[in-house]
Amino acid sequence: MEIVEKLSEEERYARAVLRVKELKAFYGHLTAYCIVIPILIYINLKTSAEFHWFWFPILGWGFGLLILGLQVFIKTTKWEERKIQEYMNDENF
Repeated sequence: MEIVEKLSEEERYARAVLRVKELKAFYGHLTAYCIVIPILIYINLKTSAEFHWFWFPILGWGFGLLILGLQVFIKTTKWEERKIQEYMNDENF
């Protein structure tokens, strides 16, 4: 029983470490986005104000940031855990 509890604690620690890394990556990307996008807008408006090309990086990078945020903050691991348990309980697997 002690081994099972220890594995569970190690697994929880590994998940916590992974979660912190995911959050750190997301906030790093968000910080870079918030710094770089205003610079790009400034450059665009100072050099060629008639064509607003800054929308392309705003939308492209913003979409990528949105997807990353969904992956970090909306976890869908419950179905994965249920599936793992299902396979572990299946004697034919």
